[in-house]
Order: sequence, then C-alpha cells, then structure tokens
Amino acid sequence: MNIRLHGLVAATHTPFDAEGNLHLGCIESQAVHLLREGVSAAFVGGTTGESHSLTLDERLQLSQRWIDVSKGTKLQVIIHVGSNCIADAKALARQAQKLGAAAISALSPSYFKPKSVDVLVSCCAEIAAAAPDLPFYYYDIPPLTGVSLSSPEFLVKAADRIPNLAGIKFSSPDLMAYQKCLHTAGGRFDIPWGTDEYLLAALAVGARGGVGSSYNFAARIYLRLIEAFEKGDLAAARMEQYRSVQLIDILAGFGYMAAAKALMTHLGVPVGTPRLPLESLTREQNAQLMTKLETTGCLDWIR
Repeated sequence: MNIRLHGLVAATHTPFDAEGNLHLGCIESQAVHLLREGVSAAFVGGTTGESHSLTLDERLQLSQRWIDVSKGTKLQVIIHVGSNCIADAKALARQAQKLGAAAISALSPSYFKPKSVDVLVSCCAEIAAAAPDLPFYYYDIPPLTGVSLSSPEFLVKAADRIPNLAGIKFSSPDLMAYQKCLHTAGGRFDIPWGTDEYLLAALAVGARGGVGSSYNFAARIYLRLIEAFEKGDLAAARMEQYRSVQLIDILAGFGYMAAAKALMTHLGVPVGTPRLPLESLTREQNAQLMTKLETTGCLDWIR
C-alpha cells in the first residue's frame, strides 16, 4: 500500500462531557487545532483515545465523526480498530473502509495473547482482510499489550499473508528492532515511530514520521526538532527533544492521561477527563499542574 505517515500524526484523545459520555461535538475543535498546529494526520481510537474504555458503538460513532469533520481538509484520518474481540475489530475495519479512512491499524489482542508471531499474523490477517482496500498497520506497543514478539519477524511473515500491509506503528523503545524493520524487504514498509521522548534518536536511524499523544498539544516542539535535525543543527534538535522530555515528565507526575487532557482543555480544546480505571485530576491538582507548566516554561514552548 502506497502510504507514508511522515511528519507528525497525533494520537487523539476521545472527548467526554461532564457526565463521562462521548462528546462528539468537541471533535471538530480537535481537528481544527491539529491543522493549525501543523499536524498531518489523526490516529483515532488508539491508546490515547482510551479505546479499551469505549463500547463498540462508541468507537463506531467516534470514527464516523472524525471522518465527517476531516472532509475537505488536509487532515488524514487513521482509524485504530484493534480489540480483544476479533469480530469487533473486523466490524470497525469494515466501517473504516466504507467511510474512506486513510488507513487502519490494530494492536494485538492483549488478554488472551498470541503465543507466536504466526498467531499474531493470523489475527492481523483476519482484521486487515475486512478492509482490503485500506493500508493496514500493525500497532506494536509491548509495554501495554504485554505482547513482546519480534516486529521484524512479523513483517517478514506477514508480507505474503496480508496484501494490504503498510507497516508497523512502532511504539516500543527498541531502536535495534526498529532499524531492522526499516530495512526489512529493502525498506518497503512504513514504520512510523511511536515513542515521543525518543523521536530524535529515531530520526537519526531513519525515521520519517511519528505517531504520538504529545503531538496533540506540543506539535510545535517536535516540528522545531525535525526542522533543526534536517538542517543538521543537532544542538537545537537536542534542546527541543529535552523540552519534550521535561513536559512529558511533568504530565506523568500527575497521571499522564488526565494531565494531558487537562492541558488540552487549557489550550481551548475541552476533551474532558479520562474514564475509569484512569483517574481524573482534582481541581487542586489541575491548578498545581498548570502552575508547574507555566513556571518551567513548558507553556511557552508549546505556544
């Protein structure tokens, strides 16, 4: 499949209202914000989108709304369809193809886990076959799925079994495996990088784009980083990467998902709070977070 997720792809938040219900009305402001910040695509319904906390019907509504608001814009929409239930994943994939998404992606089942690369390929092949006209990305995120199978081996074995295989959304810090994926089949596959804190390292070994949650609110840091890297100004690129590290470290200290959604709301995109089992910030914690972001300069870096 001739697709390349170059530049920044934001792994978008799923917005909820004050009662914790899906807030579809916010999605247009999310899309406008991403376009204004220089983001090239939205990765919808993934980890940042709290997909495991959504019903199938909510995920279908979410995909529909993102496609609707992106029509007529330059924003590409990639739909994450992965699920512990393969049938649900296939239903999401079929809808994504019908809607005209740019691509689909799926992480591994993570409760009953595939025990081998062959089984993982079988899972992905079933899902990808439900949307044969769309590029398919395997979403590799071992820290959250608990599935630590070889990504390079996956590409080799999946190449013939998944005709619409585009590549891997690589959300593992394993730069050795990442390089192997980049060079598999003569560089045939697209391997967008998925660990924001290591983007500069990935660029140094050949990455051309990334999918990440912090691109929602800190795209300007990463765009400056990429520009500096391409100019050969490593000192400036390292400075921007360290800024992202400091920002993410602060958010993680308050509970990353809740803090990231609070920051989005502060920036004028009211995505609400996360669903249980993730905790929300108290009013006092929110105030402390914003004070810390202000005093450390983080808010200036992302403006």
